[in-house]
Amino acid sequence: MEAPHTSRGHVLTAATGLALASTAELASPRAAPAAEPVGGVHAIPELAPQWKRLDLAEILSRPAAYVSISQVKSLYEPWGAQGAERHRERGSLEATIRVVNAARQASNFRSFSWIGYEVFRESYPQTIFDKVQYESWTGSLDWPPEKKKADNELVDELAALVRPGDLRFNELALQSSFVGTQLPLELSRKRVEAVVLTGIHLDWCIEGNARSARDYGYLPIVIGDACACQKPEDEAAAMRRINNFFAPVISADTFVRLLRQNA
Repeated sequence: MEAPHTSRGHVLTAATGLALASTAELASPRAAPAAEPVGGVHAIPELAPQWKRLDLAEILSRPAAYVSISQVKSLYEPWGAQGAERHRERGSLEATIRVVNAARQASNFRSFSWIGYEVFRESYPQTIFDKVQYESWTGSLDWPPEKKKADNELVDELAALVRPGDLRFNELALQSSFVGTQLPLELSRKRVEAVVLTGIHLDWCIEGNARSARDYGYLPIVIGDACACQKPEDEAAAMRRINNFFAPVISADTFVRLLRQNA
């Protein structure tokens, strides 16, 4: 008569064990899988079919220009007007340095331009659209003139790479360095064909300049991980759009490798 009692005891013990295990799982849920990396080099798409038909190494052996857009303290320093975007932590600076160093070693790079993009635009020509838009960027910031000036200075790591003969000027239009500046004349006089772009913001100034470069008859190439959007999660869509329609998007490492092929 003991067997049924013992058997029931085993069942109760097993049931208790299962209940405790379930409670433990609820108290300590399994760790969520690691999130996929977002933005930067991880957002660079496969070359669009039309660019695969080209020899990009050959394109980059033609008379070329390097153009940095808006890589200023405003975006890279925590005290900058746009410092909350934290671009110094996102990799575009290191990728840009690799690009510039490789381009300096390539004898076909005839022009280097470092283009600022003032976020404080009180003295710019403005339509009523421009006025309300520019005020929305900085309306709450009561900064003295010297701090506004510092905000638009080229970030120190890139300023150290500037050489005599390089161009340094501000973009004057909403999203293109080809309007109202010396850039078109610089590229024309030096008979440039390929234009290599780095900078911020990818979905604004970089895309705008890639479009303008195409319209002016140049061959733009965008270095995806040497650029960035305001938000990392926007970068994949921006790179796909640029890559699909306006210019090849490649990584800094690919750019360096292509130049080494030419060497």
